[in-house]
Amino acid sequence: MRHGGQILVDQLKKLGVRRVFSVPGESFLPVLDGLHDSGIQNVVCRHEGGAAMMAEAMGKMTGEPGICFVTRGPGACNASAGVHVAMQDSTPMILFVGQIDNRQTDRETFQEVDYRQMFGGLAKWVAQVDTTARLPEYIARAWRMAMNGRPGPVVLALPENMLSAAADVADHIGAIDVPGSVDPQHFDRIVAALRTAEKPLIVVGGSKWSANAAAAATRFAKAEHLPVLAGFRRQDYVDNRHVMYAGDLNVGLSPKLAERVRASDLLLLVGTRFGDIETQGYQLMDPAAPTKRLIHIHPQAEEIGRVYGAELGLACDGDLAMLALEAASERAGPTMGAPTWAAAARADYEEWMTPQETPGAVKQEQVINWLSDTLPEDAILTNGAGNYAAWLHRYFVYKQYGTQLAPTSGSMGYGFPAAVAASVEHPERTVVCLAGDGCFQMTLNEMSSAVQHGAKPIVIVMNNGRYGTIRMHQEKHFPGRVSGTDLANPDFAALARAYGGHGETVTTQAEFAPAFERAQAAGTVAVIEVVLDPQVMSTGQSLPEGAG
Repeated sequence: MRHGGQILVDQLKKLGVRRVFSVPGESFLPVLDGLHDSGIQNVVCRHEGGAAMMAEAMGKMTGEPGICFVTRGPGACNASAGVHVAMQDSTPMILFVGQIDNRQTDRETFQEVDYRQMFGGLAKWVAQVDTTARLPEYIARAWRMAMNGRPGPVVLALPENMLSAAADVADHIGAIDVPGSVDPQHFDRIVAALRTAEKPLIVVGGSKWSANAAAAATRFAKAEHLPVLAGFRRQDYVDNRHVMYAGDLNVGLSPKLAERVRASDLLLLVGTRFGDIETQGYQLMDPAAPTKRLIHIHPQAEEIGRVYGAELGLACDGDLAMLALEAASERAGPTMGAPTWAAAARADYEEWMTPQETPGAVKQEQVINWLSDTLPEDAILTNGAGNYAAWLHRYFVYKQYGTQLAPTSGSMGYGFPAAVAASVEHPERTVVCLAGDGCFQMTLNEMSSAVQHGAKPIVIVMNNGRYGTIRMHQEKHFPGRVSGTDLANPDFAALARAYGGHGETVTTQAEFAPAFERAQAAGTVAVIEVVLDPQVMSTGQSLPEGAG
């Protein structure tokens, strides 16, 4: 006989879970008891939003569900931000929510919430486990749901009386993963179609990628003279130094790249949904009149044709698809392809990468160039949302798979929890979080979690004293009428030291590199506050003099 908390933890151990993220609550005390001597690390966080984002980042890094435990009511509400990130980023994740005694349901019991309603539109599946003996069944199903097809978050509610009760039940049995299959004939057709196109492009993105897929993508692209584009915040899917890499479909999109997508006569989409951001609000290709051929490979069949009709659609994981495409290219033999088209695409990317000078004694383009040239190739870069990220996306050269953690959902506050999770998972690697002053303040309380668990990310806070993205839009639509976008900020360096970390402030370009080296040597969480000129808005826009 085992109590429900022990049964649950035993299932996680059997599934290979090494680490969970949590904010403790009395609603799941038996789970905390089960974790006590389980060998599973419990990373205790300061806010459920931070815990959920750490779990989501763990899912991105490992390709298996990141695990998060939160308490009922306010705890679950706080964690919903991380669930939203996991859904839009197609990241496997399981959120366990402590729940009220299920014998008191529908009495508006203290912190009672119907989680099926609350998370219904945010998660792939939401369920409540009301019978202790069925825990193995539910956990195995949650794992499969989070992993298979298009990955995403699953929410399981755990009534406290169910967790406290004991049951004599076997652990789950049977395979968890449903392996994908590939038919070589389909990929032969794709290669044949590519070879009839004059201006083909491949766009890679989504989840279910791997280092092997990244290597295969560059080999395949070179063999077919095919320019490769990365989806939004998936820049590490292809070595950016490769001659076939032509840029990423980001918020601040290169005008020449936008025109190249419009001019393309065939798009091969691998893994990506090719959604709102990649298409610039569905403007690069009209869903009603696409004017180009489309081949779409995605893990979830339902995503193919959801917005754009495809000439050929294949339900297949991205990593499997890239290896199959490479094999099909080899079977087809050498091709002349479109070398001029590919060379021009690469030249446009390199031109876009040339730094455009911005005002101020510290220049973000120079900071990012220094990081790109100096950091180890396996360094992990994280960020949340804000105009500051545009410099990272435009000027940093990603060199290998697994080095970018960023929310395609556009969630502010994500970068720092992700950096903590990355540092805990990869203590031997350099982890750098780029954050804005507004973005960092949403989750900086997790500095306490970082210190407690030995995480040592280096946070570079780009401080311009405002919510920069919103101010940029404000200047466009309501010029000269600043409203609700200015920030009163703390001394970020002093705050880092108060948490037990390392903190410095940089006001000139010459100060940055020595400050970063000292942060690396500190061996703990470190914050470098970079004081920016208030005129700077984006990589290509500054406020007029005196308008700060």
